[in-house]
Amino acid sequence: MSNVKMSNYRWTICALLFFATTINYLDRQVLSLLKPTLSKDFNWTDSDYGTIVGVFSLAYAFSMLFAGRVVDYLGTKKGYAWSIVLWSVGAILHAVAHLVPSKVLGFSLGRTVLAAGESGNFPAAIKATAEYFPKKDRALATGIFNSGANVGAILAPIVVPWIAVNWGWQWAFIGIGALGFVWLIFWLFMYEIPSKSKLLNEAEYAYIHSDDIRSDETVKVETETEGKKFTYTECLKYKQTWAFAFGKFMTDGVWWFYLFWLPAYFEARYNMTGTAISMPIAILYTITVIGSVGGGAFPTYFINRGMDAYAGRMRAMLIIALFPLVVLLTPTLSEYSYWWAVALIAVGASAHQAWSCNIFTTVGDMFPKKAIATITGIGGMAGGIGSFLLSKGGGILFDHYRAAGHIETGYSIMFVLCAVAYIIAWVVMKSLVPKMKPIEL
Repeated sequence: MSNVKMSNYRWTICALLFFATTINYLDRQVLSLLKPTLSKDFNWTDSDYGTIVGVFSLAYAFSMLFAGRVVDYLGTKKGYAWSIVLWSVGAILHAVAHLVPSKVLGFSLGRTVLAAGESGNFPAAIKATAEYFPKKDRALATGIFNSGANVGAILAPIVVPWIAVNWGWQWAFIGIGALGFVWLIFWLFMYEIPSKSKLLNEAEYAYIHSDDIRSDETVKVETETEGKKFTYTECLKYKQTWAFAFGKFMTDGVWWFYLFWLPAYFEARYNMTGTAISMPIAILYTITVIGSVGGGAFPTYFINRGMDAYAGRMRAMLIIALFPLVVLLTPTLSEYSYWWAVALIAVGASAHQAWSCNIFTTVGDMFPKKAIATITGIGGMAGGIGSFLLSKGGGILFDHYRAAGHIETGYSIMFVLCAVAYIIAWVVMKSLVPKMKPIEL
């Protein structure tokens, strides 16, 4: 078998995960880009908007708890398929949300359905990565598919305002939402777990399992129903679960704050609306691709020098956690030009993506494959709760300082929170889990 050239089908799977994540973030960002228009049409305050995006975060949080479990139960293929169907329907529902007497309620309902579906994206994608990649490659693969979040955020400010201007805001929700059904066709035909796939050879299969050290990670037990063998209570007994959940609680909201509030920030701070914000936001998220892909590869520097996967990842995450501190300079330097705001926030958002692909991969370092989606879901719930608190709190804060005549103070406070979140998260995670200890479930 040594003379057989290894196939590379695992990277095709990674590409599918990348495109799903791109669509996920396209759907998620449509509302934030239309916020100035919708706020004017429906007389929303910042607190109203904070409620709508906060409902998304809260619904996402509690859906994540069950999404991971459902993906482990149904298996990656079916779980991911149902997830994208639900979130695509939720995205399209926004187009008729204004027909509900309470517009805030109507859009909140649309966000709830969207959140329920989107909650399955990362548990399914992380599980698929664990199924198709050895541990040493998982952070890189996660970084690549996670960069779809950046690409979605790049494309959205270019595409969404254009659709809204030319066809109306309803069609922005419908057109972007329909992309999920296109992806679904490719997924159903191309994905199987490695032991069932006919599109990778024995050499690639052996490589995928090259670092398996547990008997329940071998082909003999590689099934799609292993999620039925453990409970949430068992998962919550471990400090590793709480470390991952706290890291997500502290940092997920930072990314969602950028995603949901940056268009509003540029409108409030620089009076930029519609297509005027397309270029600054597209450039900002283009820069973040560096963090996503580079952050995924970063831990290998330490792993190749003898550190175990968890230790190398935590070392990399400590360094990554320092970069968001540059966001503290945003209130001062943005006085000179909005490009300073773009550059500084881009560094912070890029660091988040580097952090994100690594914190996701710590789950695969510590837990068996059968539990990965469930643990990811628990962490995602914690992240969603943190995001809700940041989004709703931000809306109240901005309304207060807008009424006082200096809304920039509200954004300055939020930038401080975004800057220090990662250091706090790392310290607590490291305190809870000083060294890697694989979990038996």
